[in-house]
Amino acid sequence: MDYISTRDSAQNPAAFTDILLGGLAPDGGLYLPSRYPQVDSEQLEAFREVLNSGGYADLAAEILRLYVPDIPEDELRAIARRAYREPVFDDPEIVPVTELNGGLFIGHLSQGPTAAFKDMAMQLLGELFEYELARRGAELNILGATSGDTGSSAEYAMRGRRGIRVFMLTPAGRMTPFQQAQMFGLDDPNIFNVALDGVFDDCQDVVKAVSADADFKARYHIGAVNSINWARLLAQVVYYFSCWLKVTARTEAKQVSFSVPTGNFGDICAGHIARQMGLPIDTLIVATNENDVLDEFFRTGTYRPRSSVQTQATSSPSMDISRASNFERFVFDLLGRDADKTRELFGTKVHQGGFTLGADDLRRAHEEFGFSSGRSTHADRVAAIGACWRNNGVMLDPHTADGVHVARQLESEVSSPIVCLETALPVKFQETIFEATGENPDVPQRFAHIMDAGRHVTELPNDAQVVKDFIADSVAGGSGAFSR
Repeated sequence: MDYISTRDSAQNPAAFTDILLGGLAPDGGLYLPSRYPQVDSEQLEAFREVLNSGGYADLAAEILRLYVPDIPEDELRAIARRAYREPVFDDPEIVPVTELNGGLFIGHLSQGPTAAFKDMAMQLLGELFEYELARRGAELNILGATSGDTGSSAEYAMRGRRGIRVFMLTPAGRMTPFQQAQMFGLDDPNIFNVALDGVFDDCQDVVKAVSADADFKARYHIGAVNSINWARLLAQVVYYFSCWLKVTARTEAKQVSFSVPTGNFGDICAGHIARQMGLPIDTLIVATNENDVLDEFFRTGTYRPRSSVQTQATSSPSMDISRASNFERFVFDLLGRDADKTRELFGTKVHQGGFTLGADDLRRAHEEFGFSSGRSTHADRVAAIGACWRNNGVMLDPHTADGVHVARQLESEVSSPIVCLETALPVKFQETIFEATGENPDVPQRFAHIMDAGRHVTELPNDAQVVKDFIADSVAGGSGAFSR
């Protein structure tokens, strides 16, 4: 299994363990496997046996080995078992699935240490990074950007790991108090929080700009944990299989659809990959909030990124994104893996305001690749949270409410059960939850004193060079010597 860049027409191959530590390709593209391994009905039944007998971790190992030839299978299994276990996750199923009503299910992805779906990938990434760095005798400086949950999930997965530092960029003042407390309350010597003057897309642009400086990236061993890192996306593929296996075990369905709250197209891109592998997914529903760049594309064929000023601050802040980094991977597949065209669209056209694909491409996105989409407003989210609490006794976070709302809007067009993938636990969004239900969400015991911790964060301007200087100074001062 080799990996290629979405912008490399020569398709120069790379190994998994090399792209694991590298993030973006040198040409600015995103890595994908040169082919998607295929699974058939016999393989799916074998996966069902693995899930039933060995649990989520062993299922993850089975899927990982299809993509990771350069780590021995027994090591992969050990890595997966360390990542997906109790008490790291507070449910032995790791990803339980429950039914709301009317064929709508919730895939619970928030049982990890930071109560967000990002833990599903980050816990595996932490194990993979530490394993490969030890094997090479190397170190890694992780540079990431977060609009809410990626940062804390990455930091909790990487804190205290040998050979790893984390530099996490956040949009100043754009996260909820709970999300800020989770990140800024950490005082580990290998964790560096940076609040930039801007929105998430600005943070992501700085990450890309730093990663595009090949000399700096090589000198300071810059890696990535955002969903531009293929390994993170691969980890997310696993829960599509797990959810499909569980829903088909309790229903007569042969196909399952997924409604996925998304702004960066990472979570649902993993579903696209699972579908390309042959997992019987009927429809992949893109659920956006008011920052509806992706919904606009799937309705019109026009991908029109917004500026920072045009990006709205909403009650589902982790989706306040107007430039979807992972979208390039899907478009690469949609265009028949035409690297030259992909490079033109994302290397040039996006910076000029966006692009419009033809009617045939849009039709293929729906009919061949199975995508549909919808959007929601704050009022929609509040209504969905309130209705679910009153009717089902289930409290949703605002992002998952985006997914439930859009799923309900489209369920008449979908003939299969729909799994809405949960984004986070409601405790992170108390203000919106109280507005919707008149009650405060339960605070899990592990978060009882999280708001009491100090805050460790550095404020910097939205400037890639300033961020590079900060990284260089921090590394030069030693992991814990730089004053934050």
